[in-house]
Amino acid sequence: MEKFKSFITEEKKPYKLLVVSTRPNKKRMYHTTQRLMDESKKRNIDAYALFAESANIDSVNNQVWNSGEKKFSIDSENTLAIIRGSVARKDAYMNLVSQLEKMGIAIVNSRETIGMCADKYRTALRLAETDVATPKTSLLQSIETLQDTLDSVEETYPLILKTLRGSKGIGVIFIESRRQLESIIQLLWDKTHYGGDTELLLQTYIKTDHDVRVLVLGDKVFAAMRRDVLKGDFRSNASLGAKVKEYKLSEEEKELCLNAHKAVNGVYTAVDFIRNGNDSYVLEINSSPGTSGIEDATGRNLMGELLEYFMDKDNWRYVGNEIGRLERIKIEGVGDVVANFDTGNSARCIIHADEYEVKNKQVLWKSFGKTYKNKLLKMGKWERGALNAKVIERPIILLDITFNGKLYKNVKFALDDRTEKTTKCLMNQDFMQRAKVLINPSRKFIVTEIYDSFEIF
Repeated sequence: MEKFKSFITEEKKPYKLLVVSTRPNKKRMYHTTQRLMDESKKRNIDAYALFAESANIDSVNNQVWNSGEKKFSIDSENTLAIIRGSVARKDAYMNLVSQLEKMGIAIVNSRETIGMCADKYRTALRLAETDVATPKTSLLQSIETLQDTLDSVEETYPLILKTLRGSKGIGVIFIESRRQLESIIQLLWDKTHYGGDTELLLQTYIKTDHDVRVLVLGDKVFAAMRRDVLKGDFRSNASLGAKVKEYKLSEEEKELCLNAHKAVNGVYTAVDFIRNGNDSYVLEINSSPGTSGIEDATGRNLMGELLEYFMDKDNWRYVGNEIGRLERIKIEGVGDVVANFDTGNSARCIIHADEYEVKNKQVLWKSFGKTYKNKLLKMGKWERGALNAKVIERPIILLDITFNGKLYKNVKFALDDRTEKTTKCLMNQDFMQRAKVLINPSRKFIVTEIYDSFEIF
């Protein structure tokens, strides 16, 4: 625990917390949602539980609320959203997550991560792609292709039959014979009584007397517990009554769990694995782990520690909107500019100036026949050229720009002669992080109007 606490920031400034969940009934919340609300109150974190069944989101005025309740203001600079697992039950609920992502709200976890973890077959494919060991897994397509599916997992009984979606051990069936397998498949695919649309997969069964659940937060192991297999059962879920206790991971096991967590691009996940002899296998990854079992096993206030971890906004994760390497921006007082969003530019934003004059802490600069006047922030110095580099000095000014419908004030720009350059404006990594965008280097003008000429002022 001390090792984990060492990377929690010392500066603890409360933020706003949005917990997106569903509710079992109108009078209470699910356990982990309630824990988050209670621990937020202790830390003076302004928290709101948004329930998907009655949720409203106003992306123009940056407000969310449950029908019949007071509106809760959110913003991209000071609001963190934690998405609970029940939201993954319906696409309509998951669309709430997409709305928050588009608004630039920091998310735990992203819709892509939640969707991947909710679909056990997608998870298995992703883990296989990244060389994380898992039991052999194959999707059941139809009765006609059943033998092909069995061949791919090697038809040795017992086998494990799973629904693609499910948690807490629900939707996991121990299969002891071909006859039993066919009977259950026919039952689940009975269109008359059960709808016939249950999605299924088969996995090889690996015998073990326990599994291990590991919480991963950021890029570190947060907590781990052992869950003993239930007597007379093959499952080990704490929610079903399995005995739990804290577990000390080996370095090999830590690496396995971290790799699985990274494979789904997780912020906060639970990785479940089993051991068989000297080998370890990841069973699944949960994007919204519950807390009751593992808090009991570790004796720690994990929800409190989780909230304190996010006091450091460097730990926040945003889902960037995809843009092209060239996009249109509007500079206040200047006009429209085609900007090159250069992912390799860690230095400064640059705007073209044919010439400039610094006088009385003011900068008079000309660009394409027009003259502009701005306050001098400072004179910046940097080296230019790989060989025989020379130090150059250029004025730094502040400009307000509008990009993709949003105003960004006081963006630092250096003035420089870019006559020989294709684009007359260069944006840097700091601005891309501020705008929360991801650059597709193979495309141009994804979110803004296409221009034939780059010299637009």
